[in-house]
Amino acid sequence: MLKGIDPILSPELLMHLSAMGHGEWVAVVDANFTANYLAQGKPLVRLPGITLERASQAVLSVFPLDEHVPQPAAYMRVSDMPENHRTAAQNAVVQLLAKEGVKLDQIEPIERFAFYDKVKTASLIVQCGEGTAYGNAMFCKGVILV
Repeated sequence: MLKGIDPILSPELLMHLSAMGHGEWVAVVDANFTANYLAQGKPLVRLPGITLERASQAVLSVFPLDEHVPQPAAYMRVSDMPENHRTAAQNAVVQLLAKEGVKLDQIEPIERFAFYDKVKTASLIVQCGEGTAYGNAMFCKGVILV
């Protein structure tokens, strides 16, 4: 345990998040996501039993979103629904981001298969225990100034 560090951030997850540079993406995906297939040799860290909101909160507690990317946050859009439709899990992440000062137009709803393609470009996949459909999000790491 470390003081001030979210307890669900394991040493392995902290190592991978710390190794990421600005402009790199982390995918936080649900329990049913095809993470093994899409990881393609990238780090895959599992957080079983943890919701999308809670996992996203922990990840975002240790790095800022990229201010130089128009949409540094994204979620998988629900198929056959209007673009502005969100599941409860997605709404929870959007509300979490809003508390961090992220505007709605900075959060991109991405079509399901396009989201799979975007995950392939991620530097890290975190598979949480979210059990609802479309419980997937991505975040672009920003610069940390010291």
